[in-house]
Amino acid sequence: MNSISENRTCSARIPAICLIVFLAMGTIVTASAQVTAVPPYTVSVFATSVPKVYFQPDSITLWNDRVFIGYGNNAGTKGGGHSTIVEYALDGTVLHKVIVKGHNDGLKVDPKTNLLWALQNEDANPNLVIIDPRNWSSKRYAFTKPAHGGGYDDMAFIGDDVYISCSNPSNNPNTKQAIVKATLNGHRVDVTPVLLGDANATDITTGKPIKLNLQDPDSMMNDPEGDLVLDSQADGELIFVHHPGFADQSVFHLRLSADKKATQIDDTVLALTSQGVILVSDRDGETVYSITAPFFGPSEAFSAGPTFVGRLNVHTGVLTPIVTGMVSPHGMTFIAQ
Repeated sequence: MNSISENRTCSARIPAICLIVFLAMGTIVTASAQVTAVPPYTVSVFATSVPKVYFQPDSITLWNDRVFIGYGNNAGTKGGGHSTIVEYALDGTVLHKVIVKGHNDGLKVDPKTNLLWALQNEDANPNLVIIDPRNWSSKRYAFTKPAHGGGYDDMAFIGDDVYISCSNPSNNPNTKQAIVKATLNGHRVDVTPVLLGDANATDITTGKPIKLNLQDPDSMMNDPEGDLVLDSQADGELIFVHHPGFADQSVFHLRLSADKKATQIDDTVLALTSQGVILVSDRDGETVYSITAPFFGPSEAFSAGPTFVGRLNVHTGVLTPIVTGMVSPHGMTFIAQ
């Protein structure tokens, strides 16, 4: 065991009942006064930090009827300190806590193995801890020194492959990898390049070719078509990679804006069903919020902006705020009803 775990405070979980309770809580526990939803959306509190125990909520992921949230605890992004991964029932009840060394930023469940991948230290000296949430056994993996000079930030699983974003590159222009494919080898993670930081792409809004210079590869997800969607945060761009790692791989670029100004985002999620709940962590607001709506459109996209959550038009890059007044929204996930 490379992690320090604590016992569950609750073990009985029935998914359908928990989801009903979770949705009901959204009508009982209201958000703080400054956090406001634009109708028809509503916002409520799902969880809050516990001072000096676990704080600075960031990445969020879902497995069956459980929600996992990574709390950074002000750990160093180049190593040092520790993070806490907290497991919740769908009604916000804390079930379990586990500590990992370093600053957790990427947190995803491998859908094929049901193992929880926790990626630490996005700026340098990265490590990976893989946890079995059924018994909380864990294994720690090391990386060789990243060729791009920084760390690793987030993950996406497509079929048998796992892809990792290469954060905090050392060079400008960035000619090194921005996305790699990861392979476990003993206690080591081996990586092979998938997308370079200066790759050629097609701009979605103009249809014209563009040469990338990705200075801040950050959050990543995959869409239902098997495309990777990478947020180059400081650049204010989303990058779509079609058929990643294959000979016919193609790349598309989307500039982001809000209120007719360039903007940055963190996580992006897709509403994969018409009924559901969006969870979003307000890291420096020390709160995790739930956002609901009467109806979500097919694969409607939502992103965490600088101080708001917005509905994203993936054709124009325009973000329309739906919840405002947050301090620094980061991690997101969508829970289908």
